[in-house]
Amino acid sequence: MIKLTRLNGRTFILNVLLIEQIESLPDTTITLTNGKKIVVKDSLDDVSKKARDFIRKIPLVSLTAAREGMSSCSEAKE
Repeated sequence: MIKLTRLNGRTFILNVLLIEQIESLPDTTITLTNGKKIVVKDSLDDVSKKARDFIRKIPLVSLTAAREGMSSCSEAKE
């Protein structure tokens, strides 16, 4: 989740995982995966950096590690 500011000055928290794209039209416009658009005061670069920083903090399992884990589970059942 990242903190952003709407054009009216009100701040809100956005779930980064819902972001589909970020554009500068010239205001920064965030399109969510459900099609909703949010216009914010924050620059495109700031939103992008906040989103990247947030994603980096999430401990994600790599596809390779997931596959290795699945094959280990399959072997354990046999």
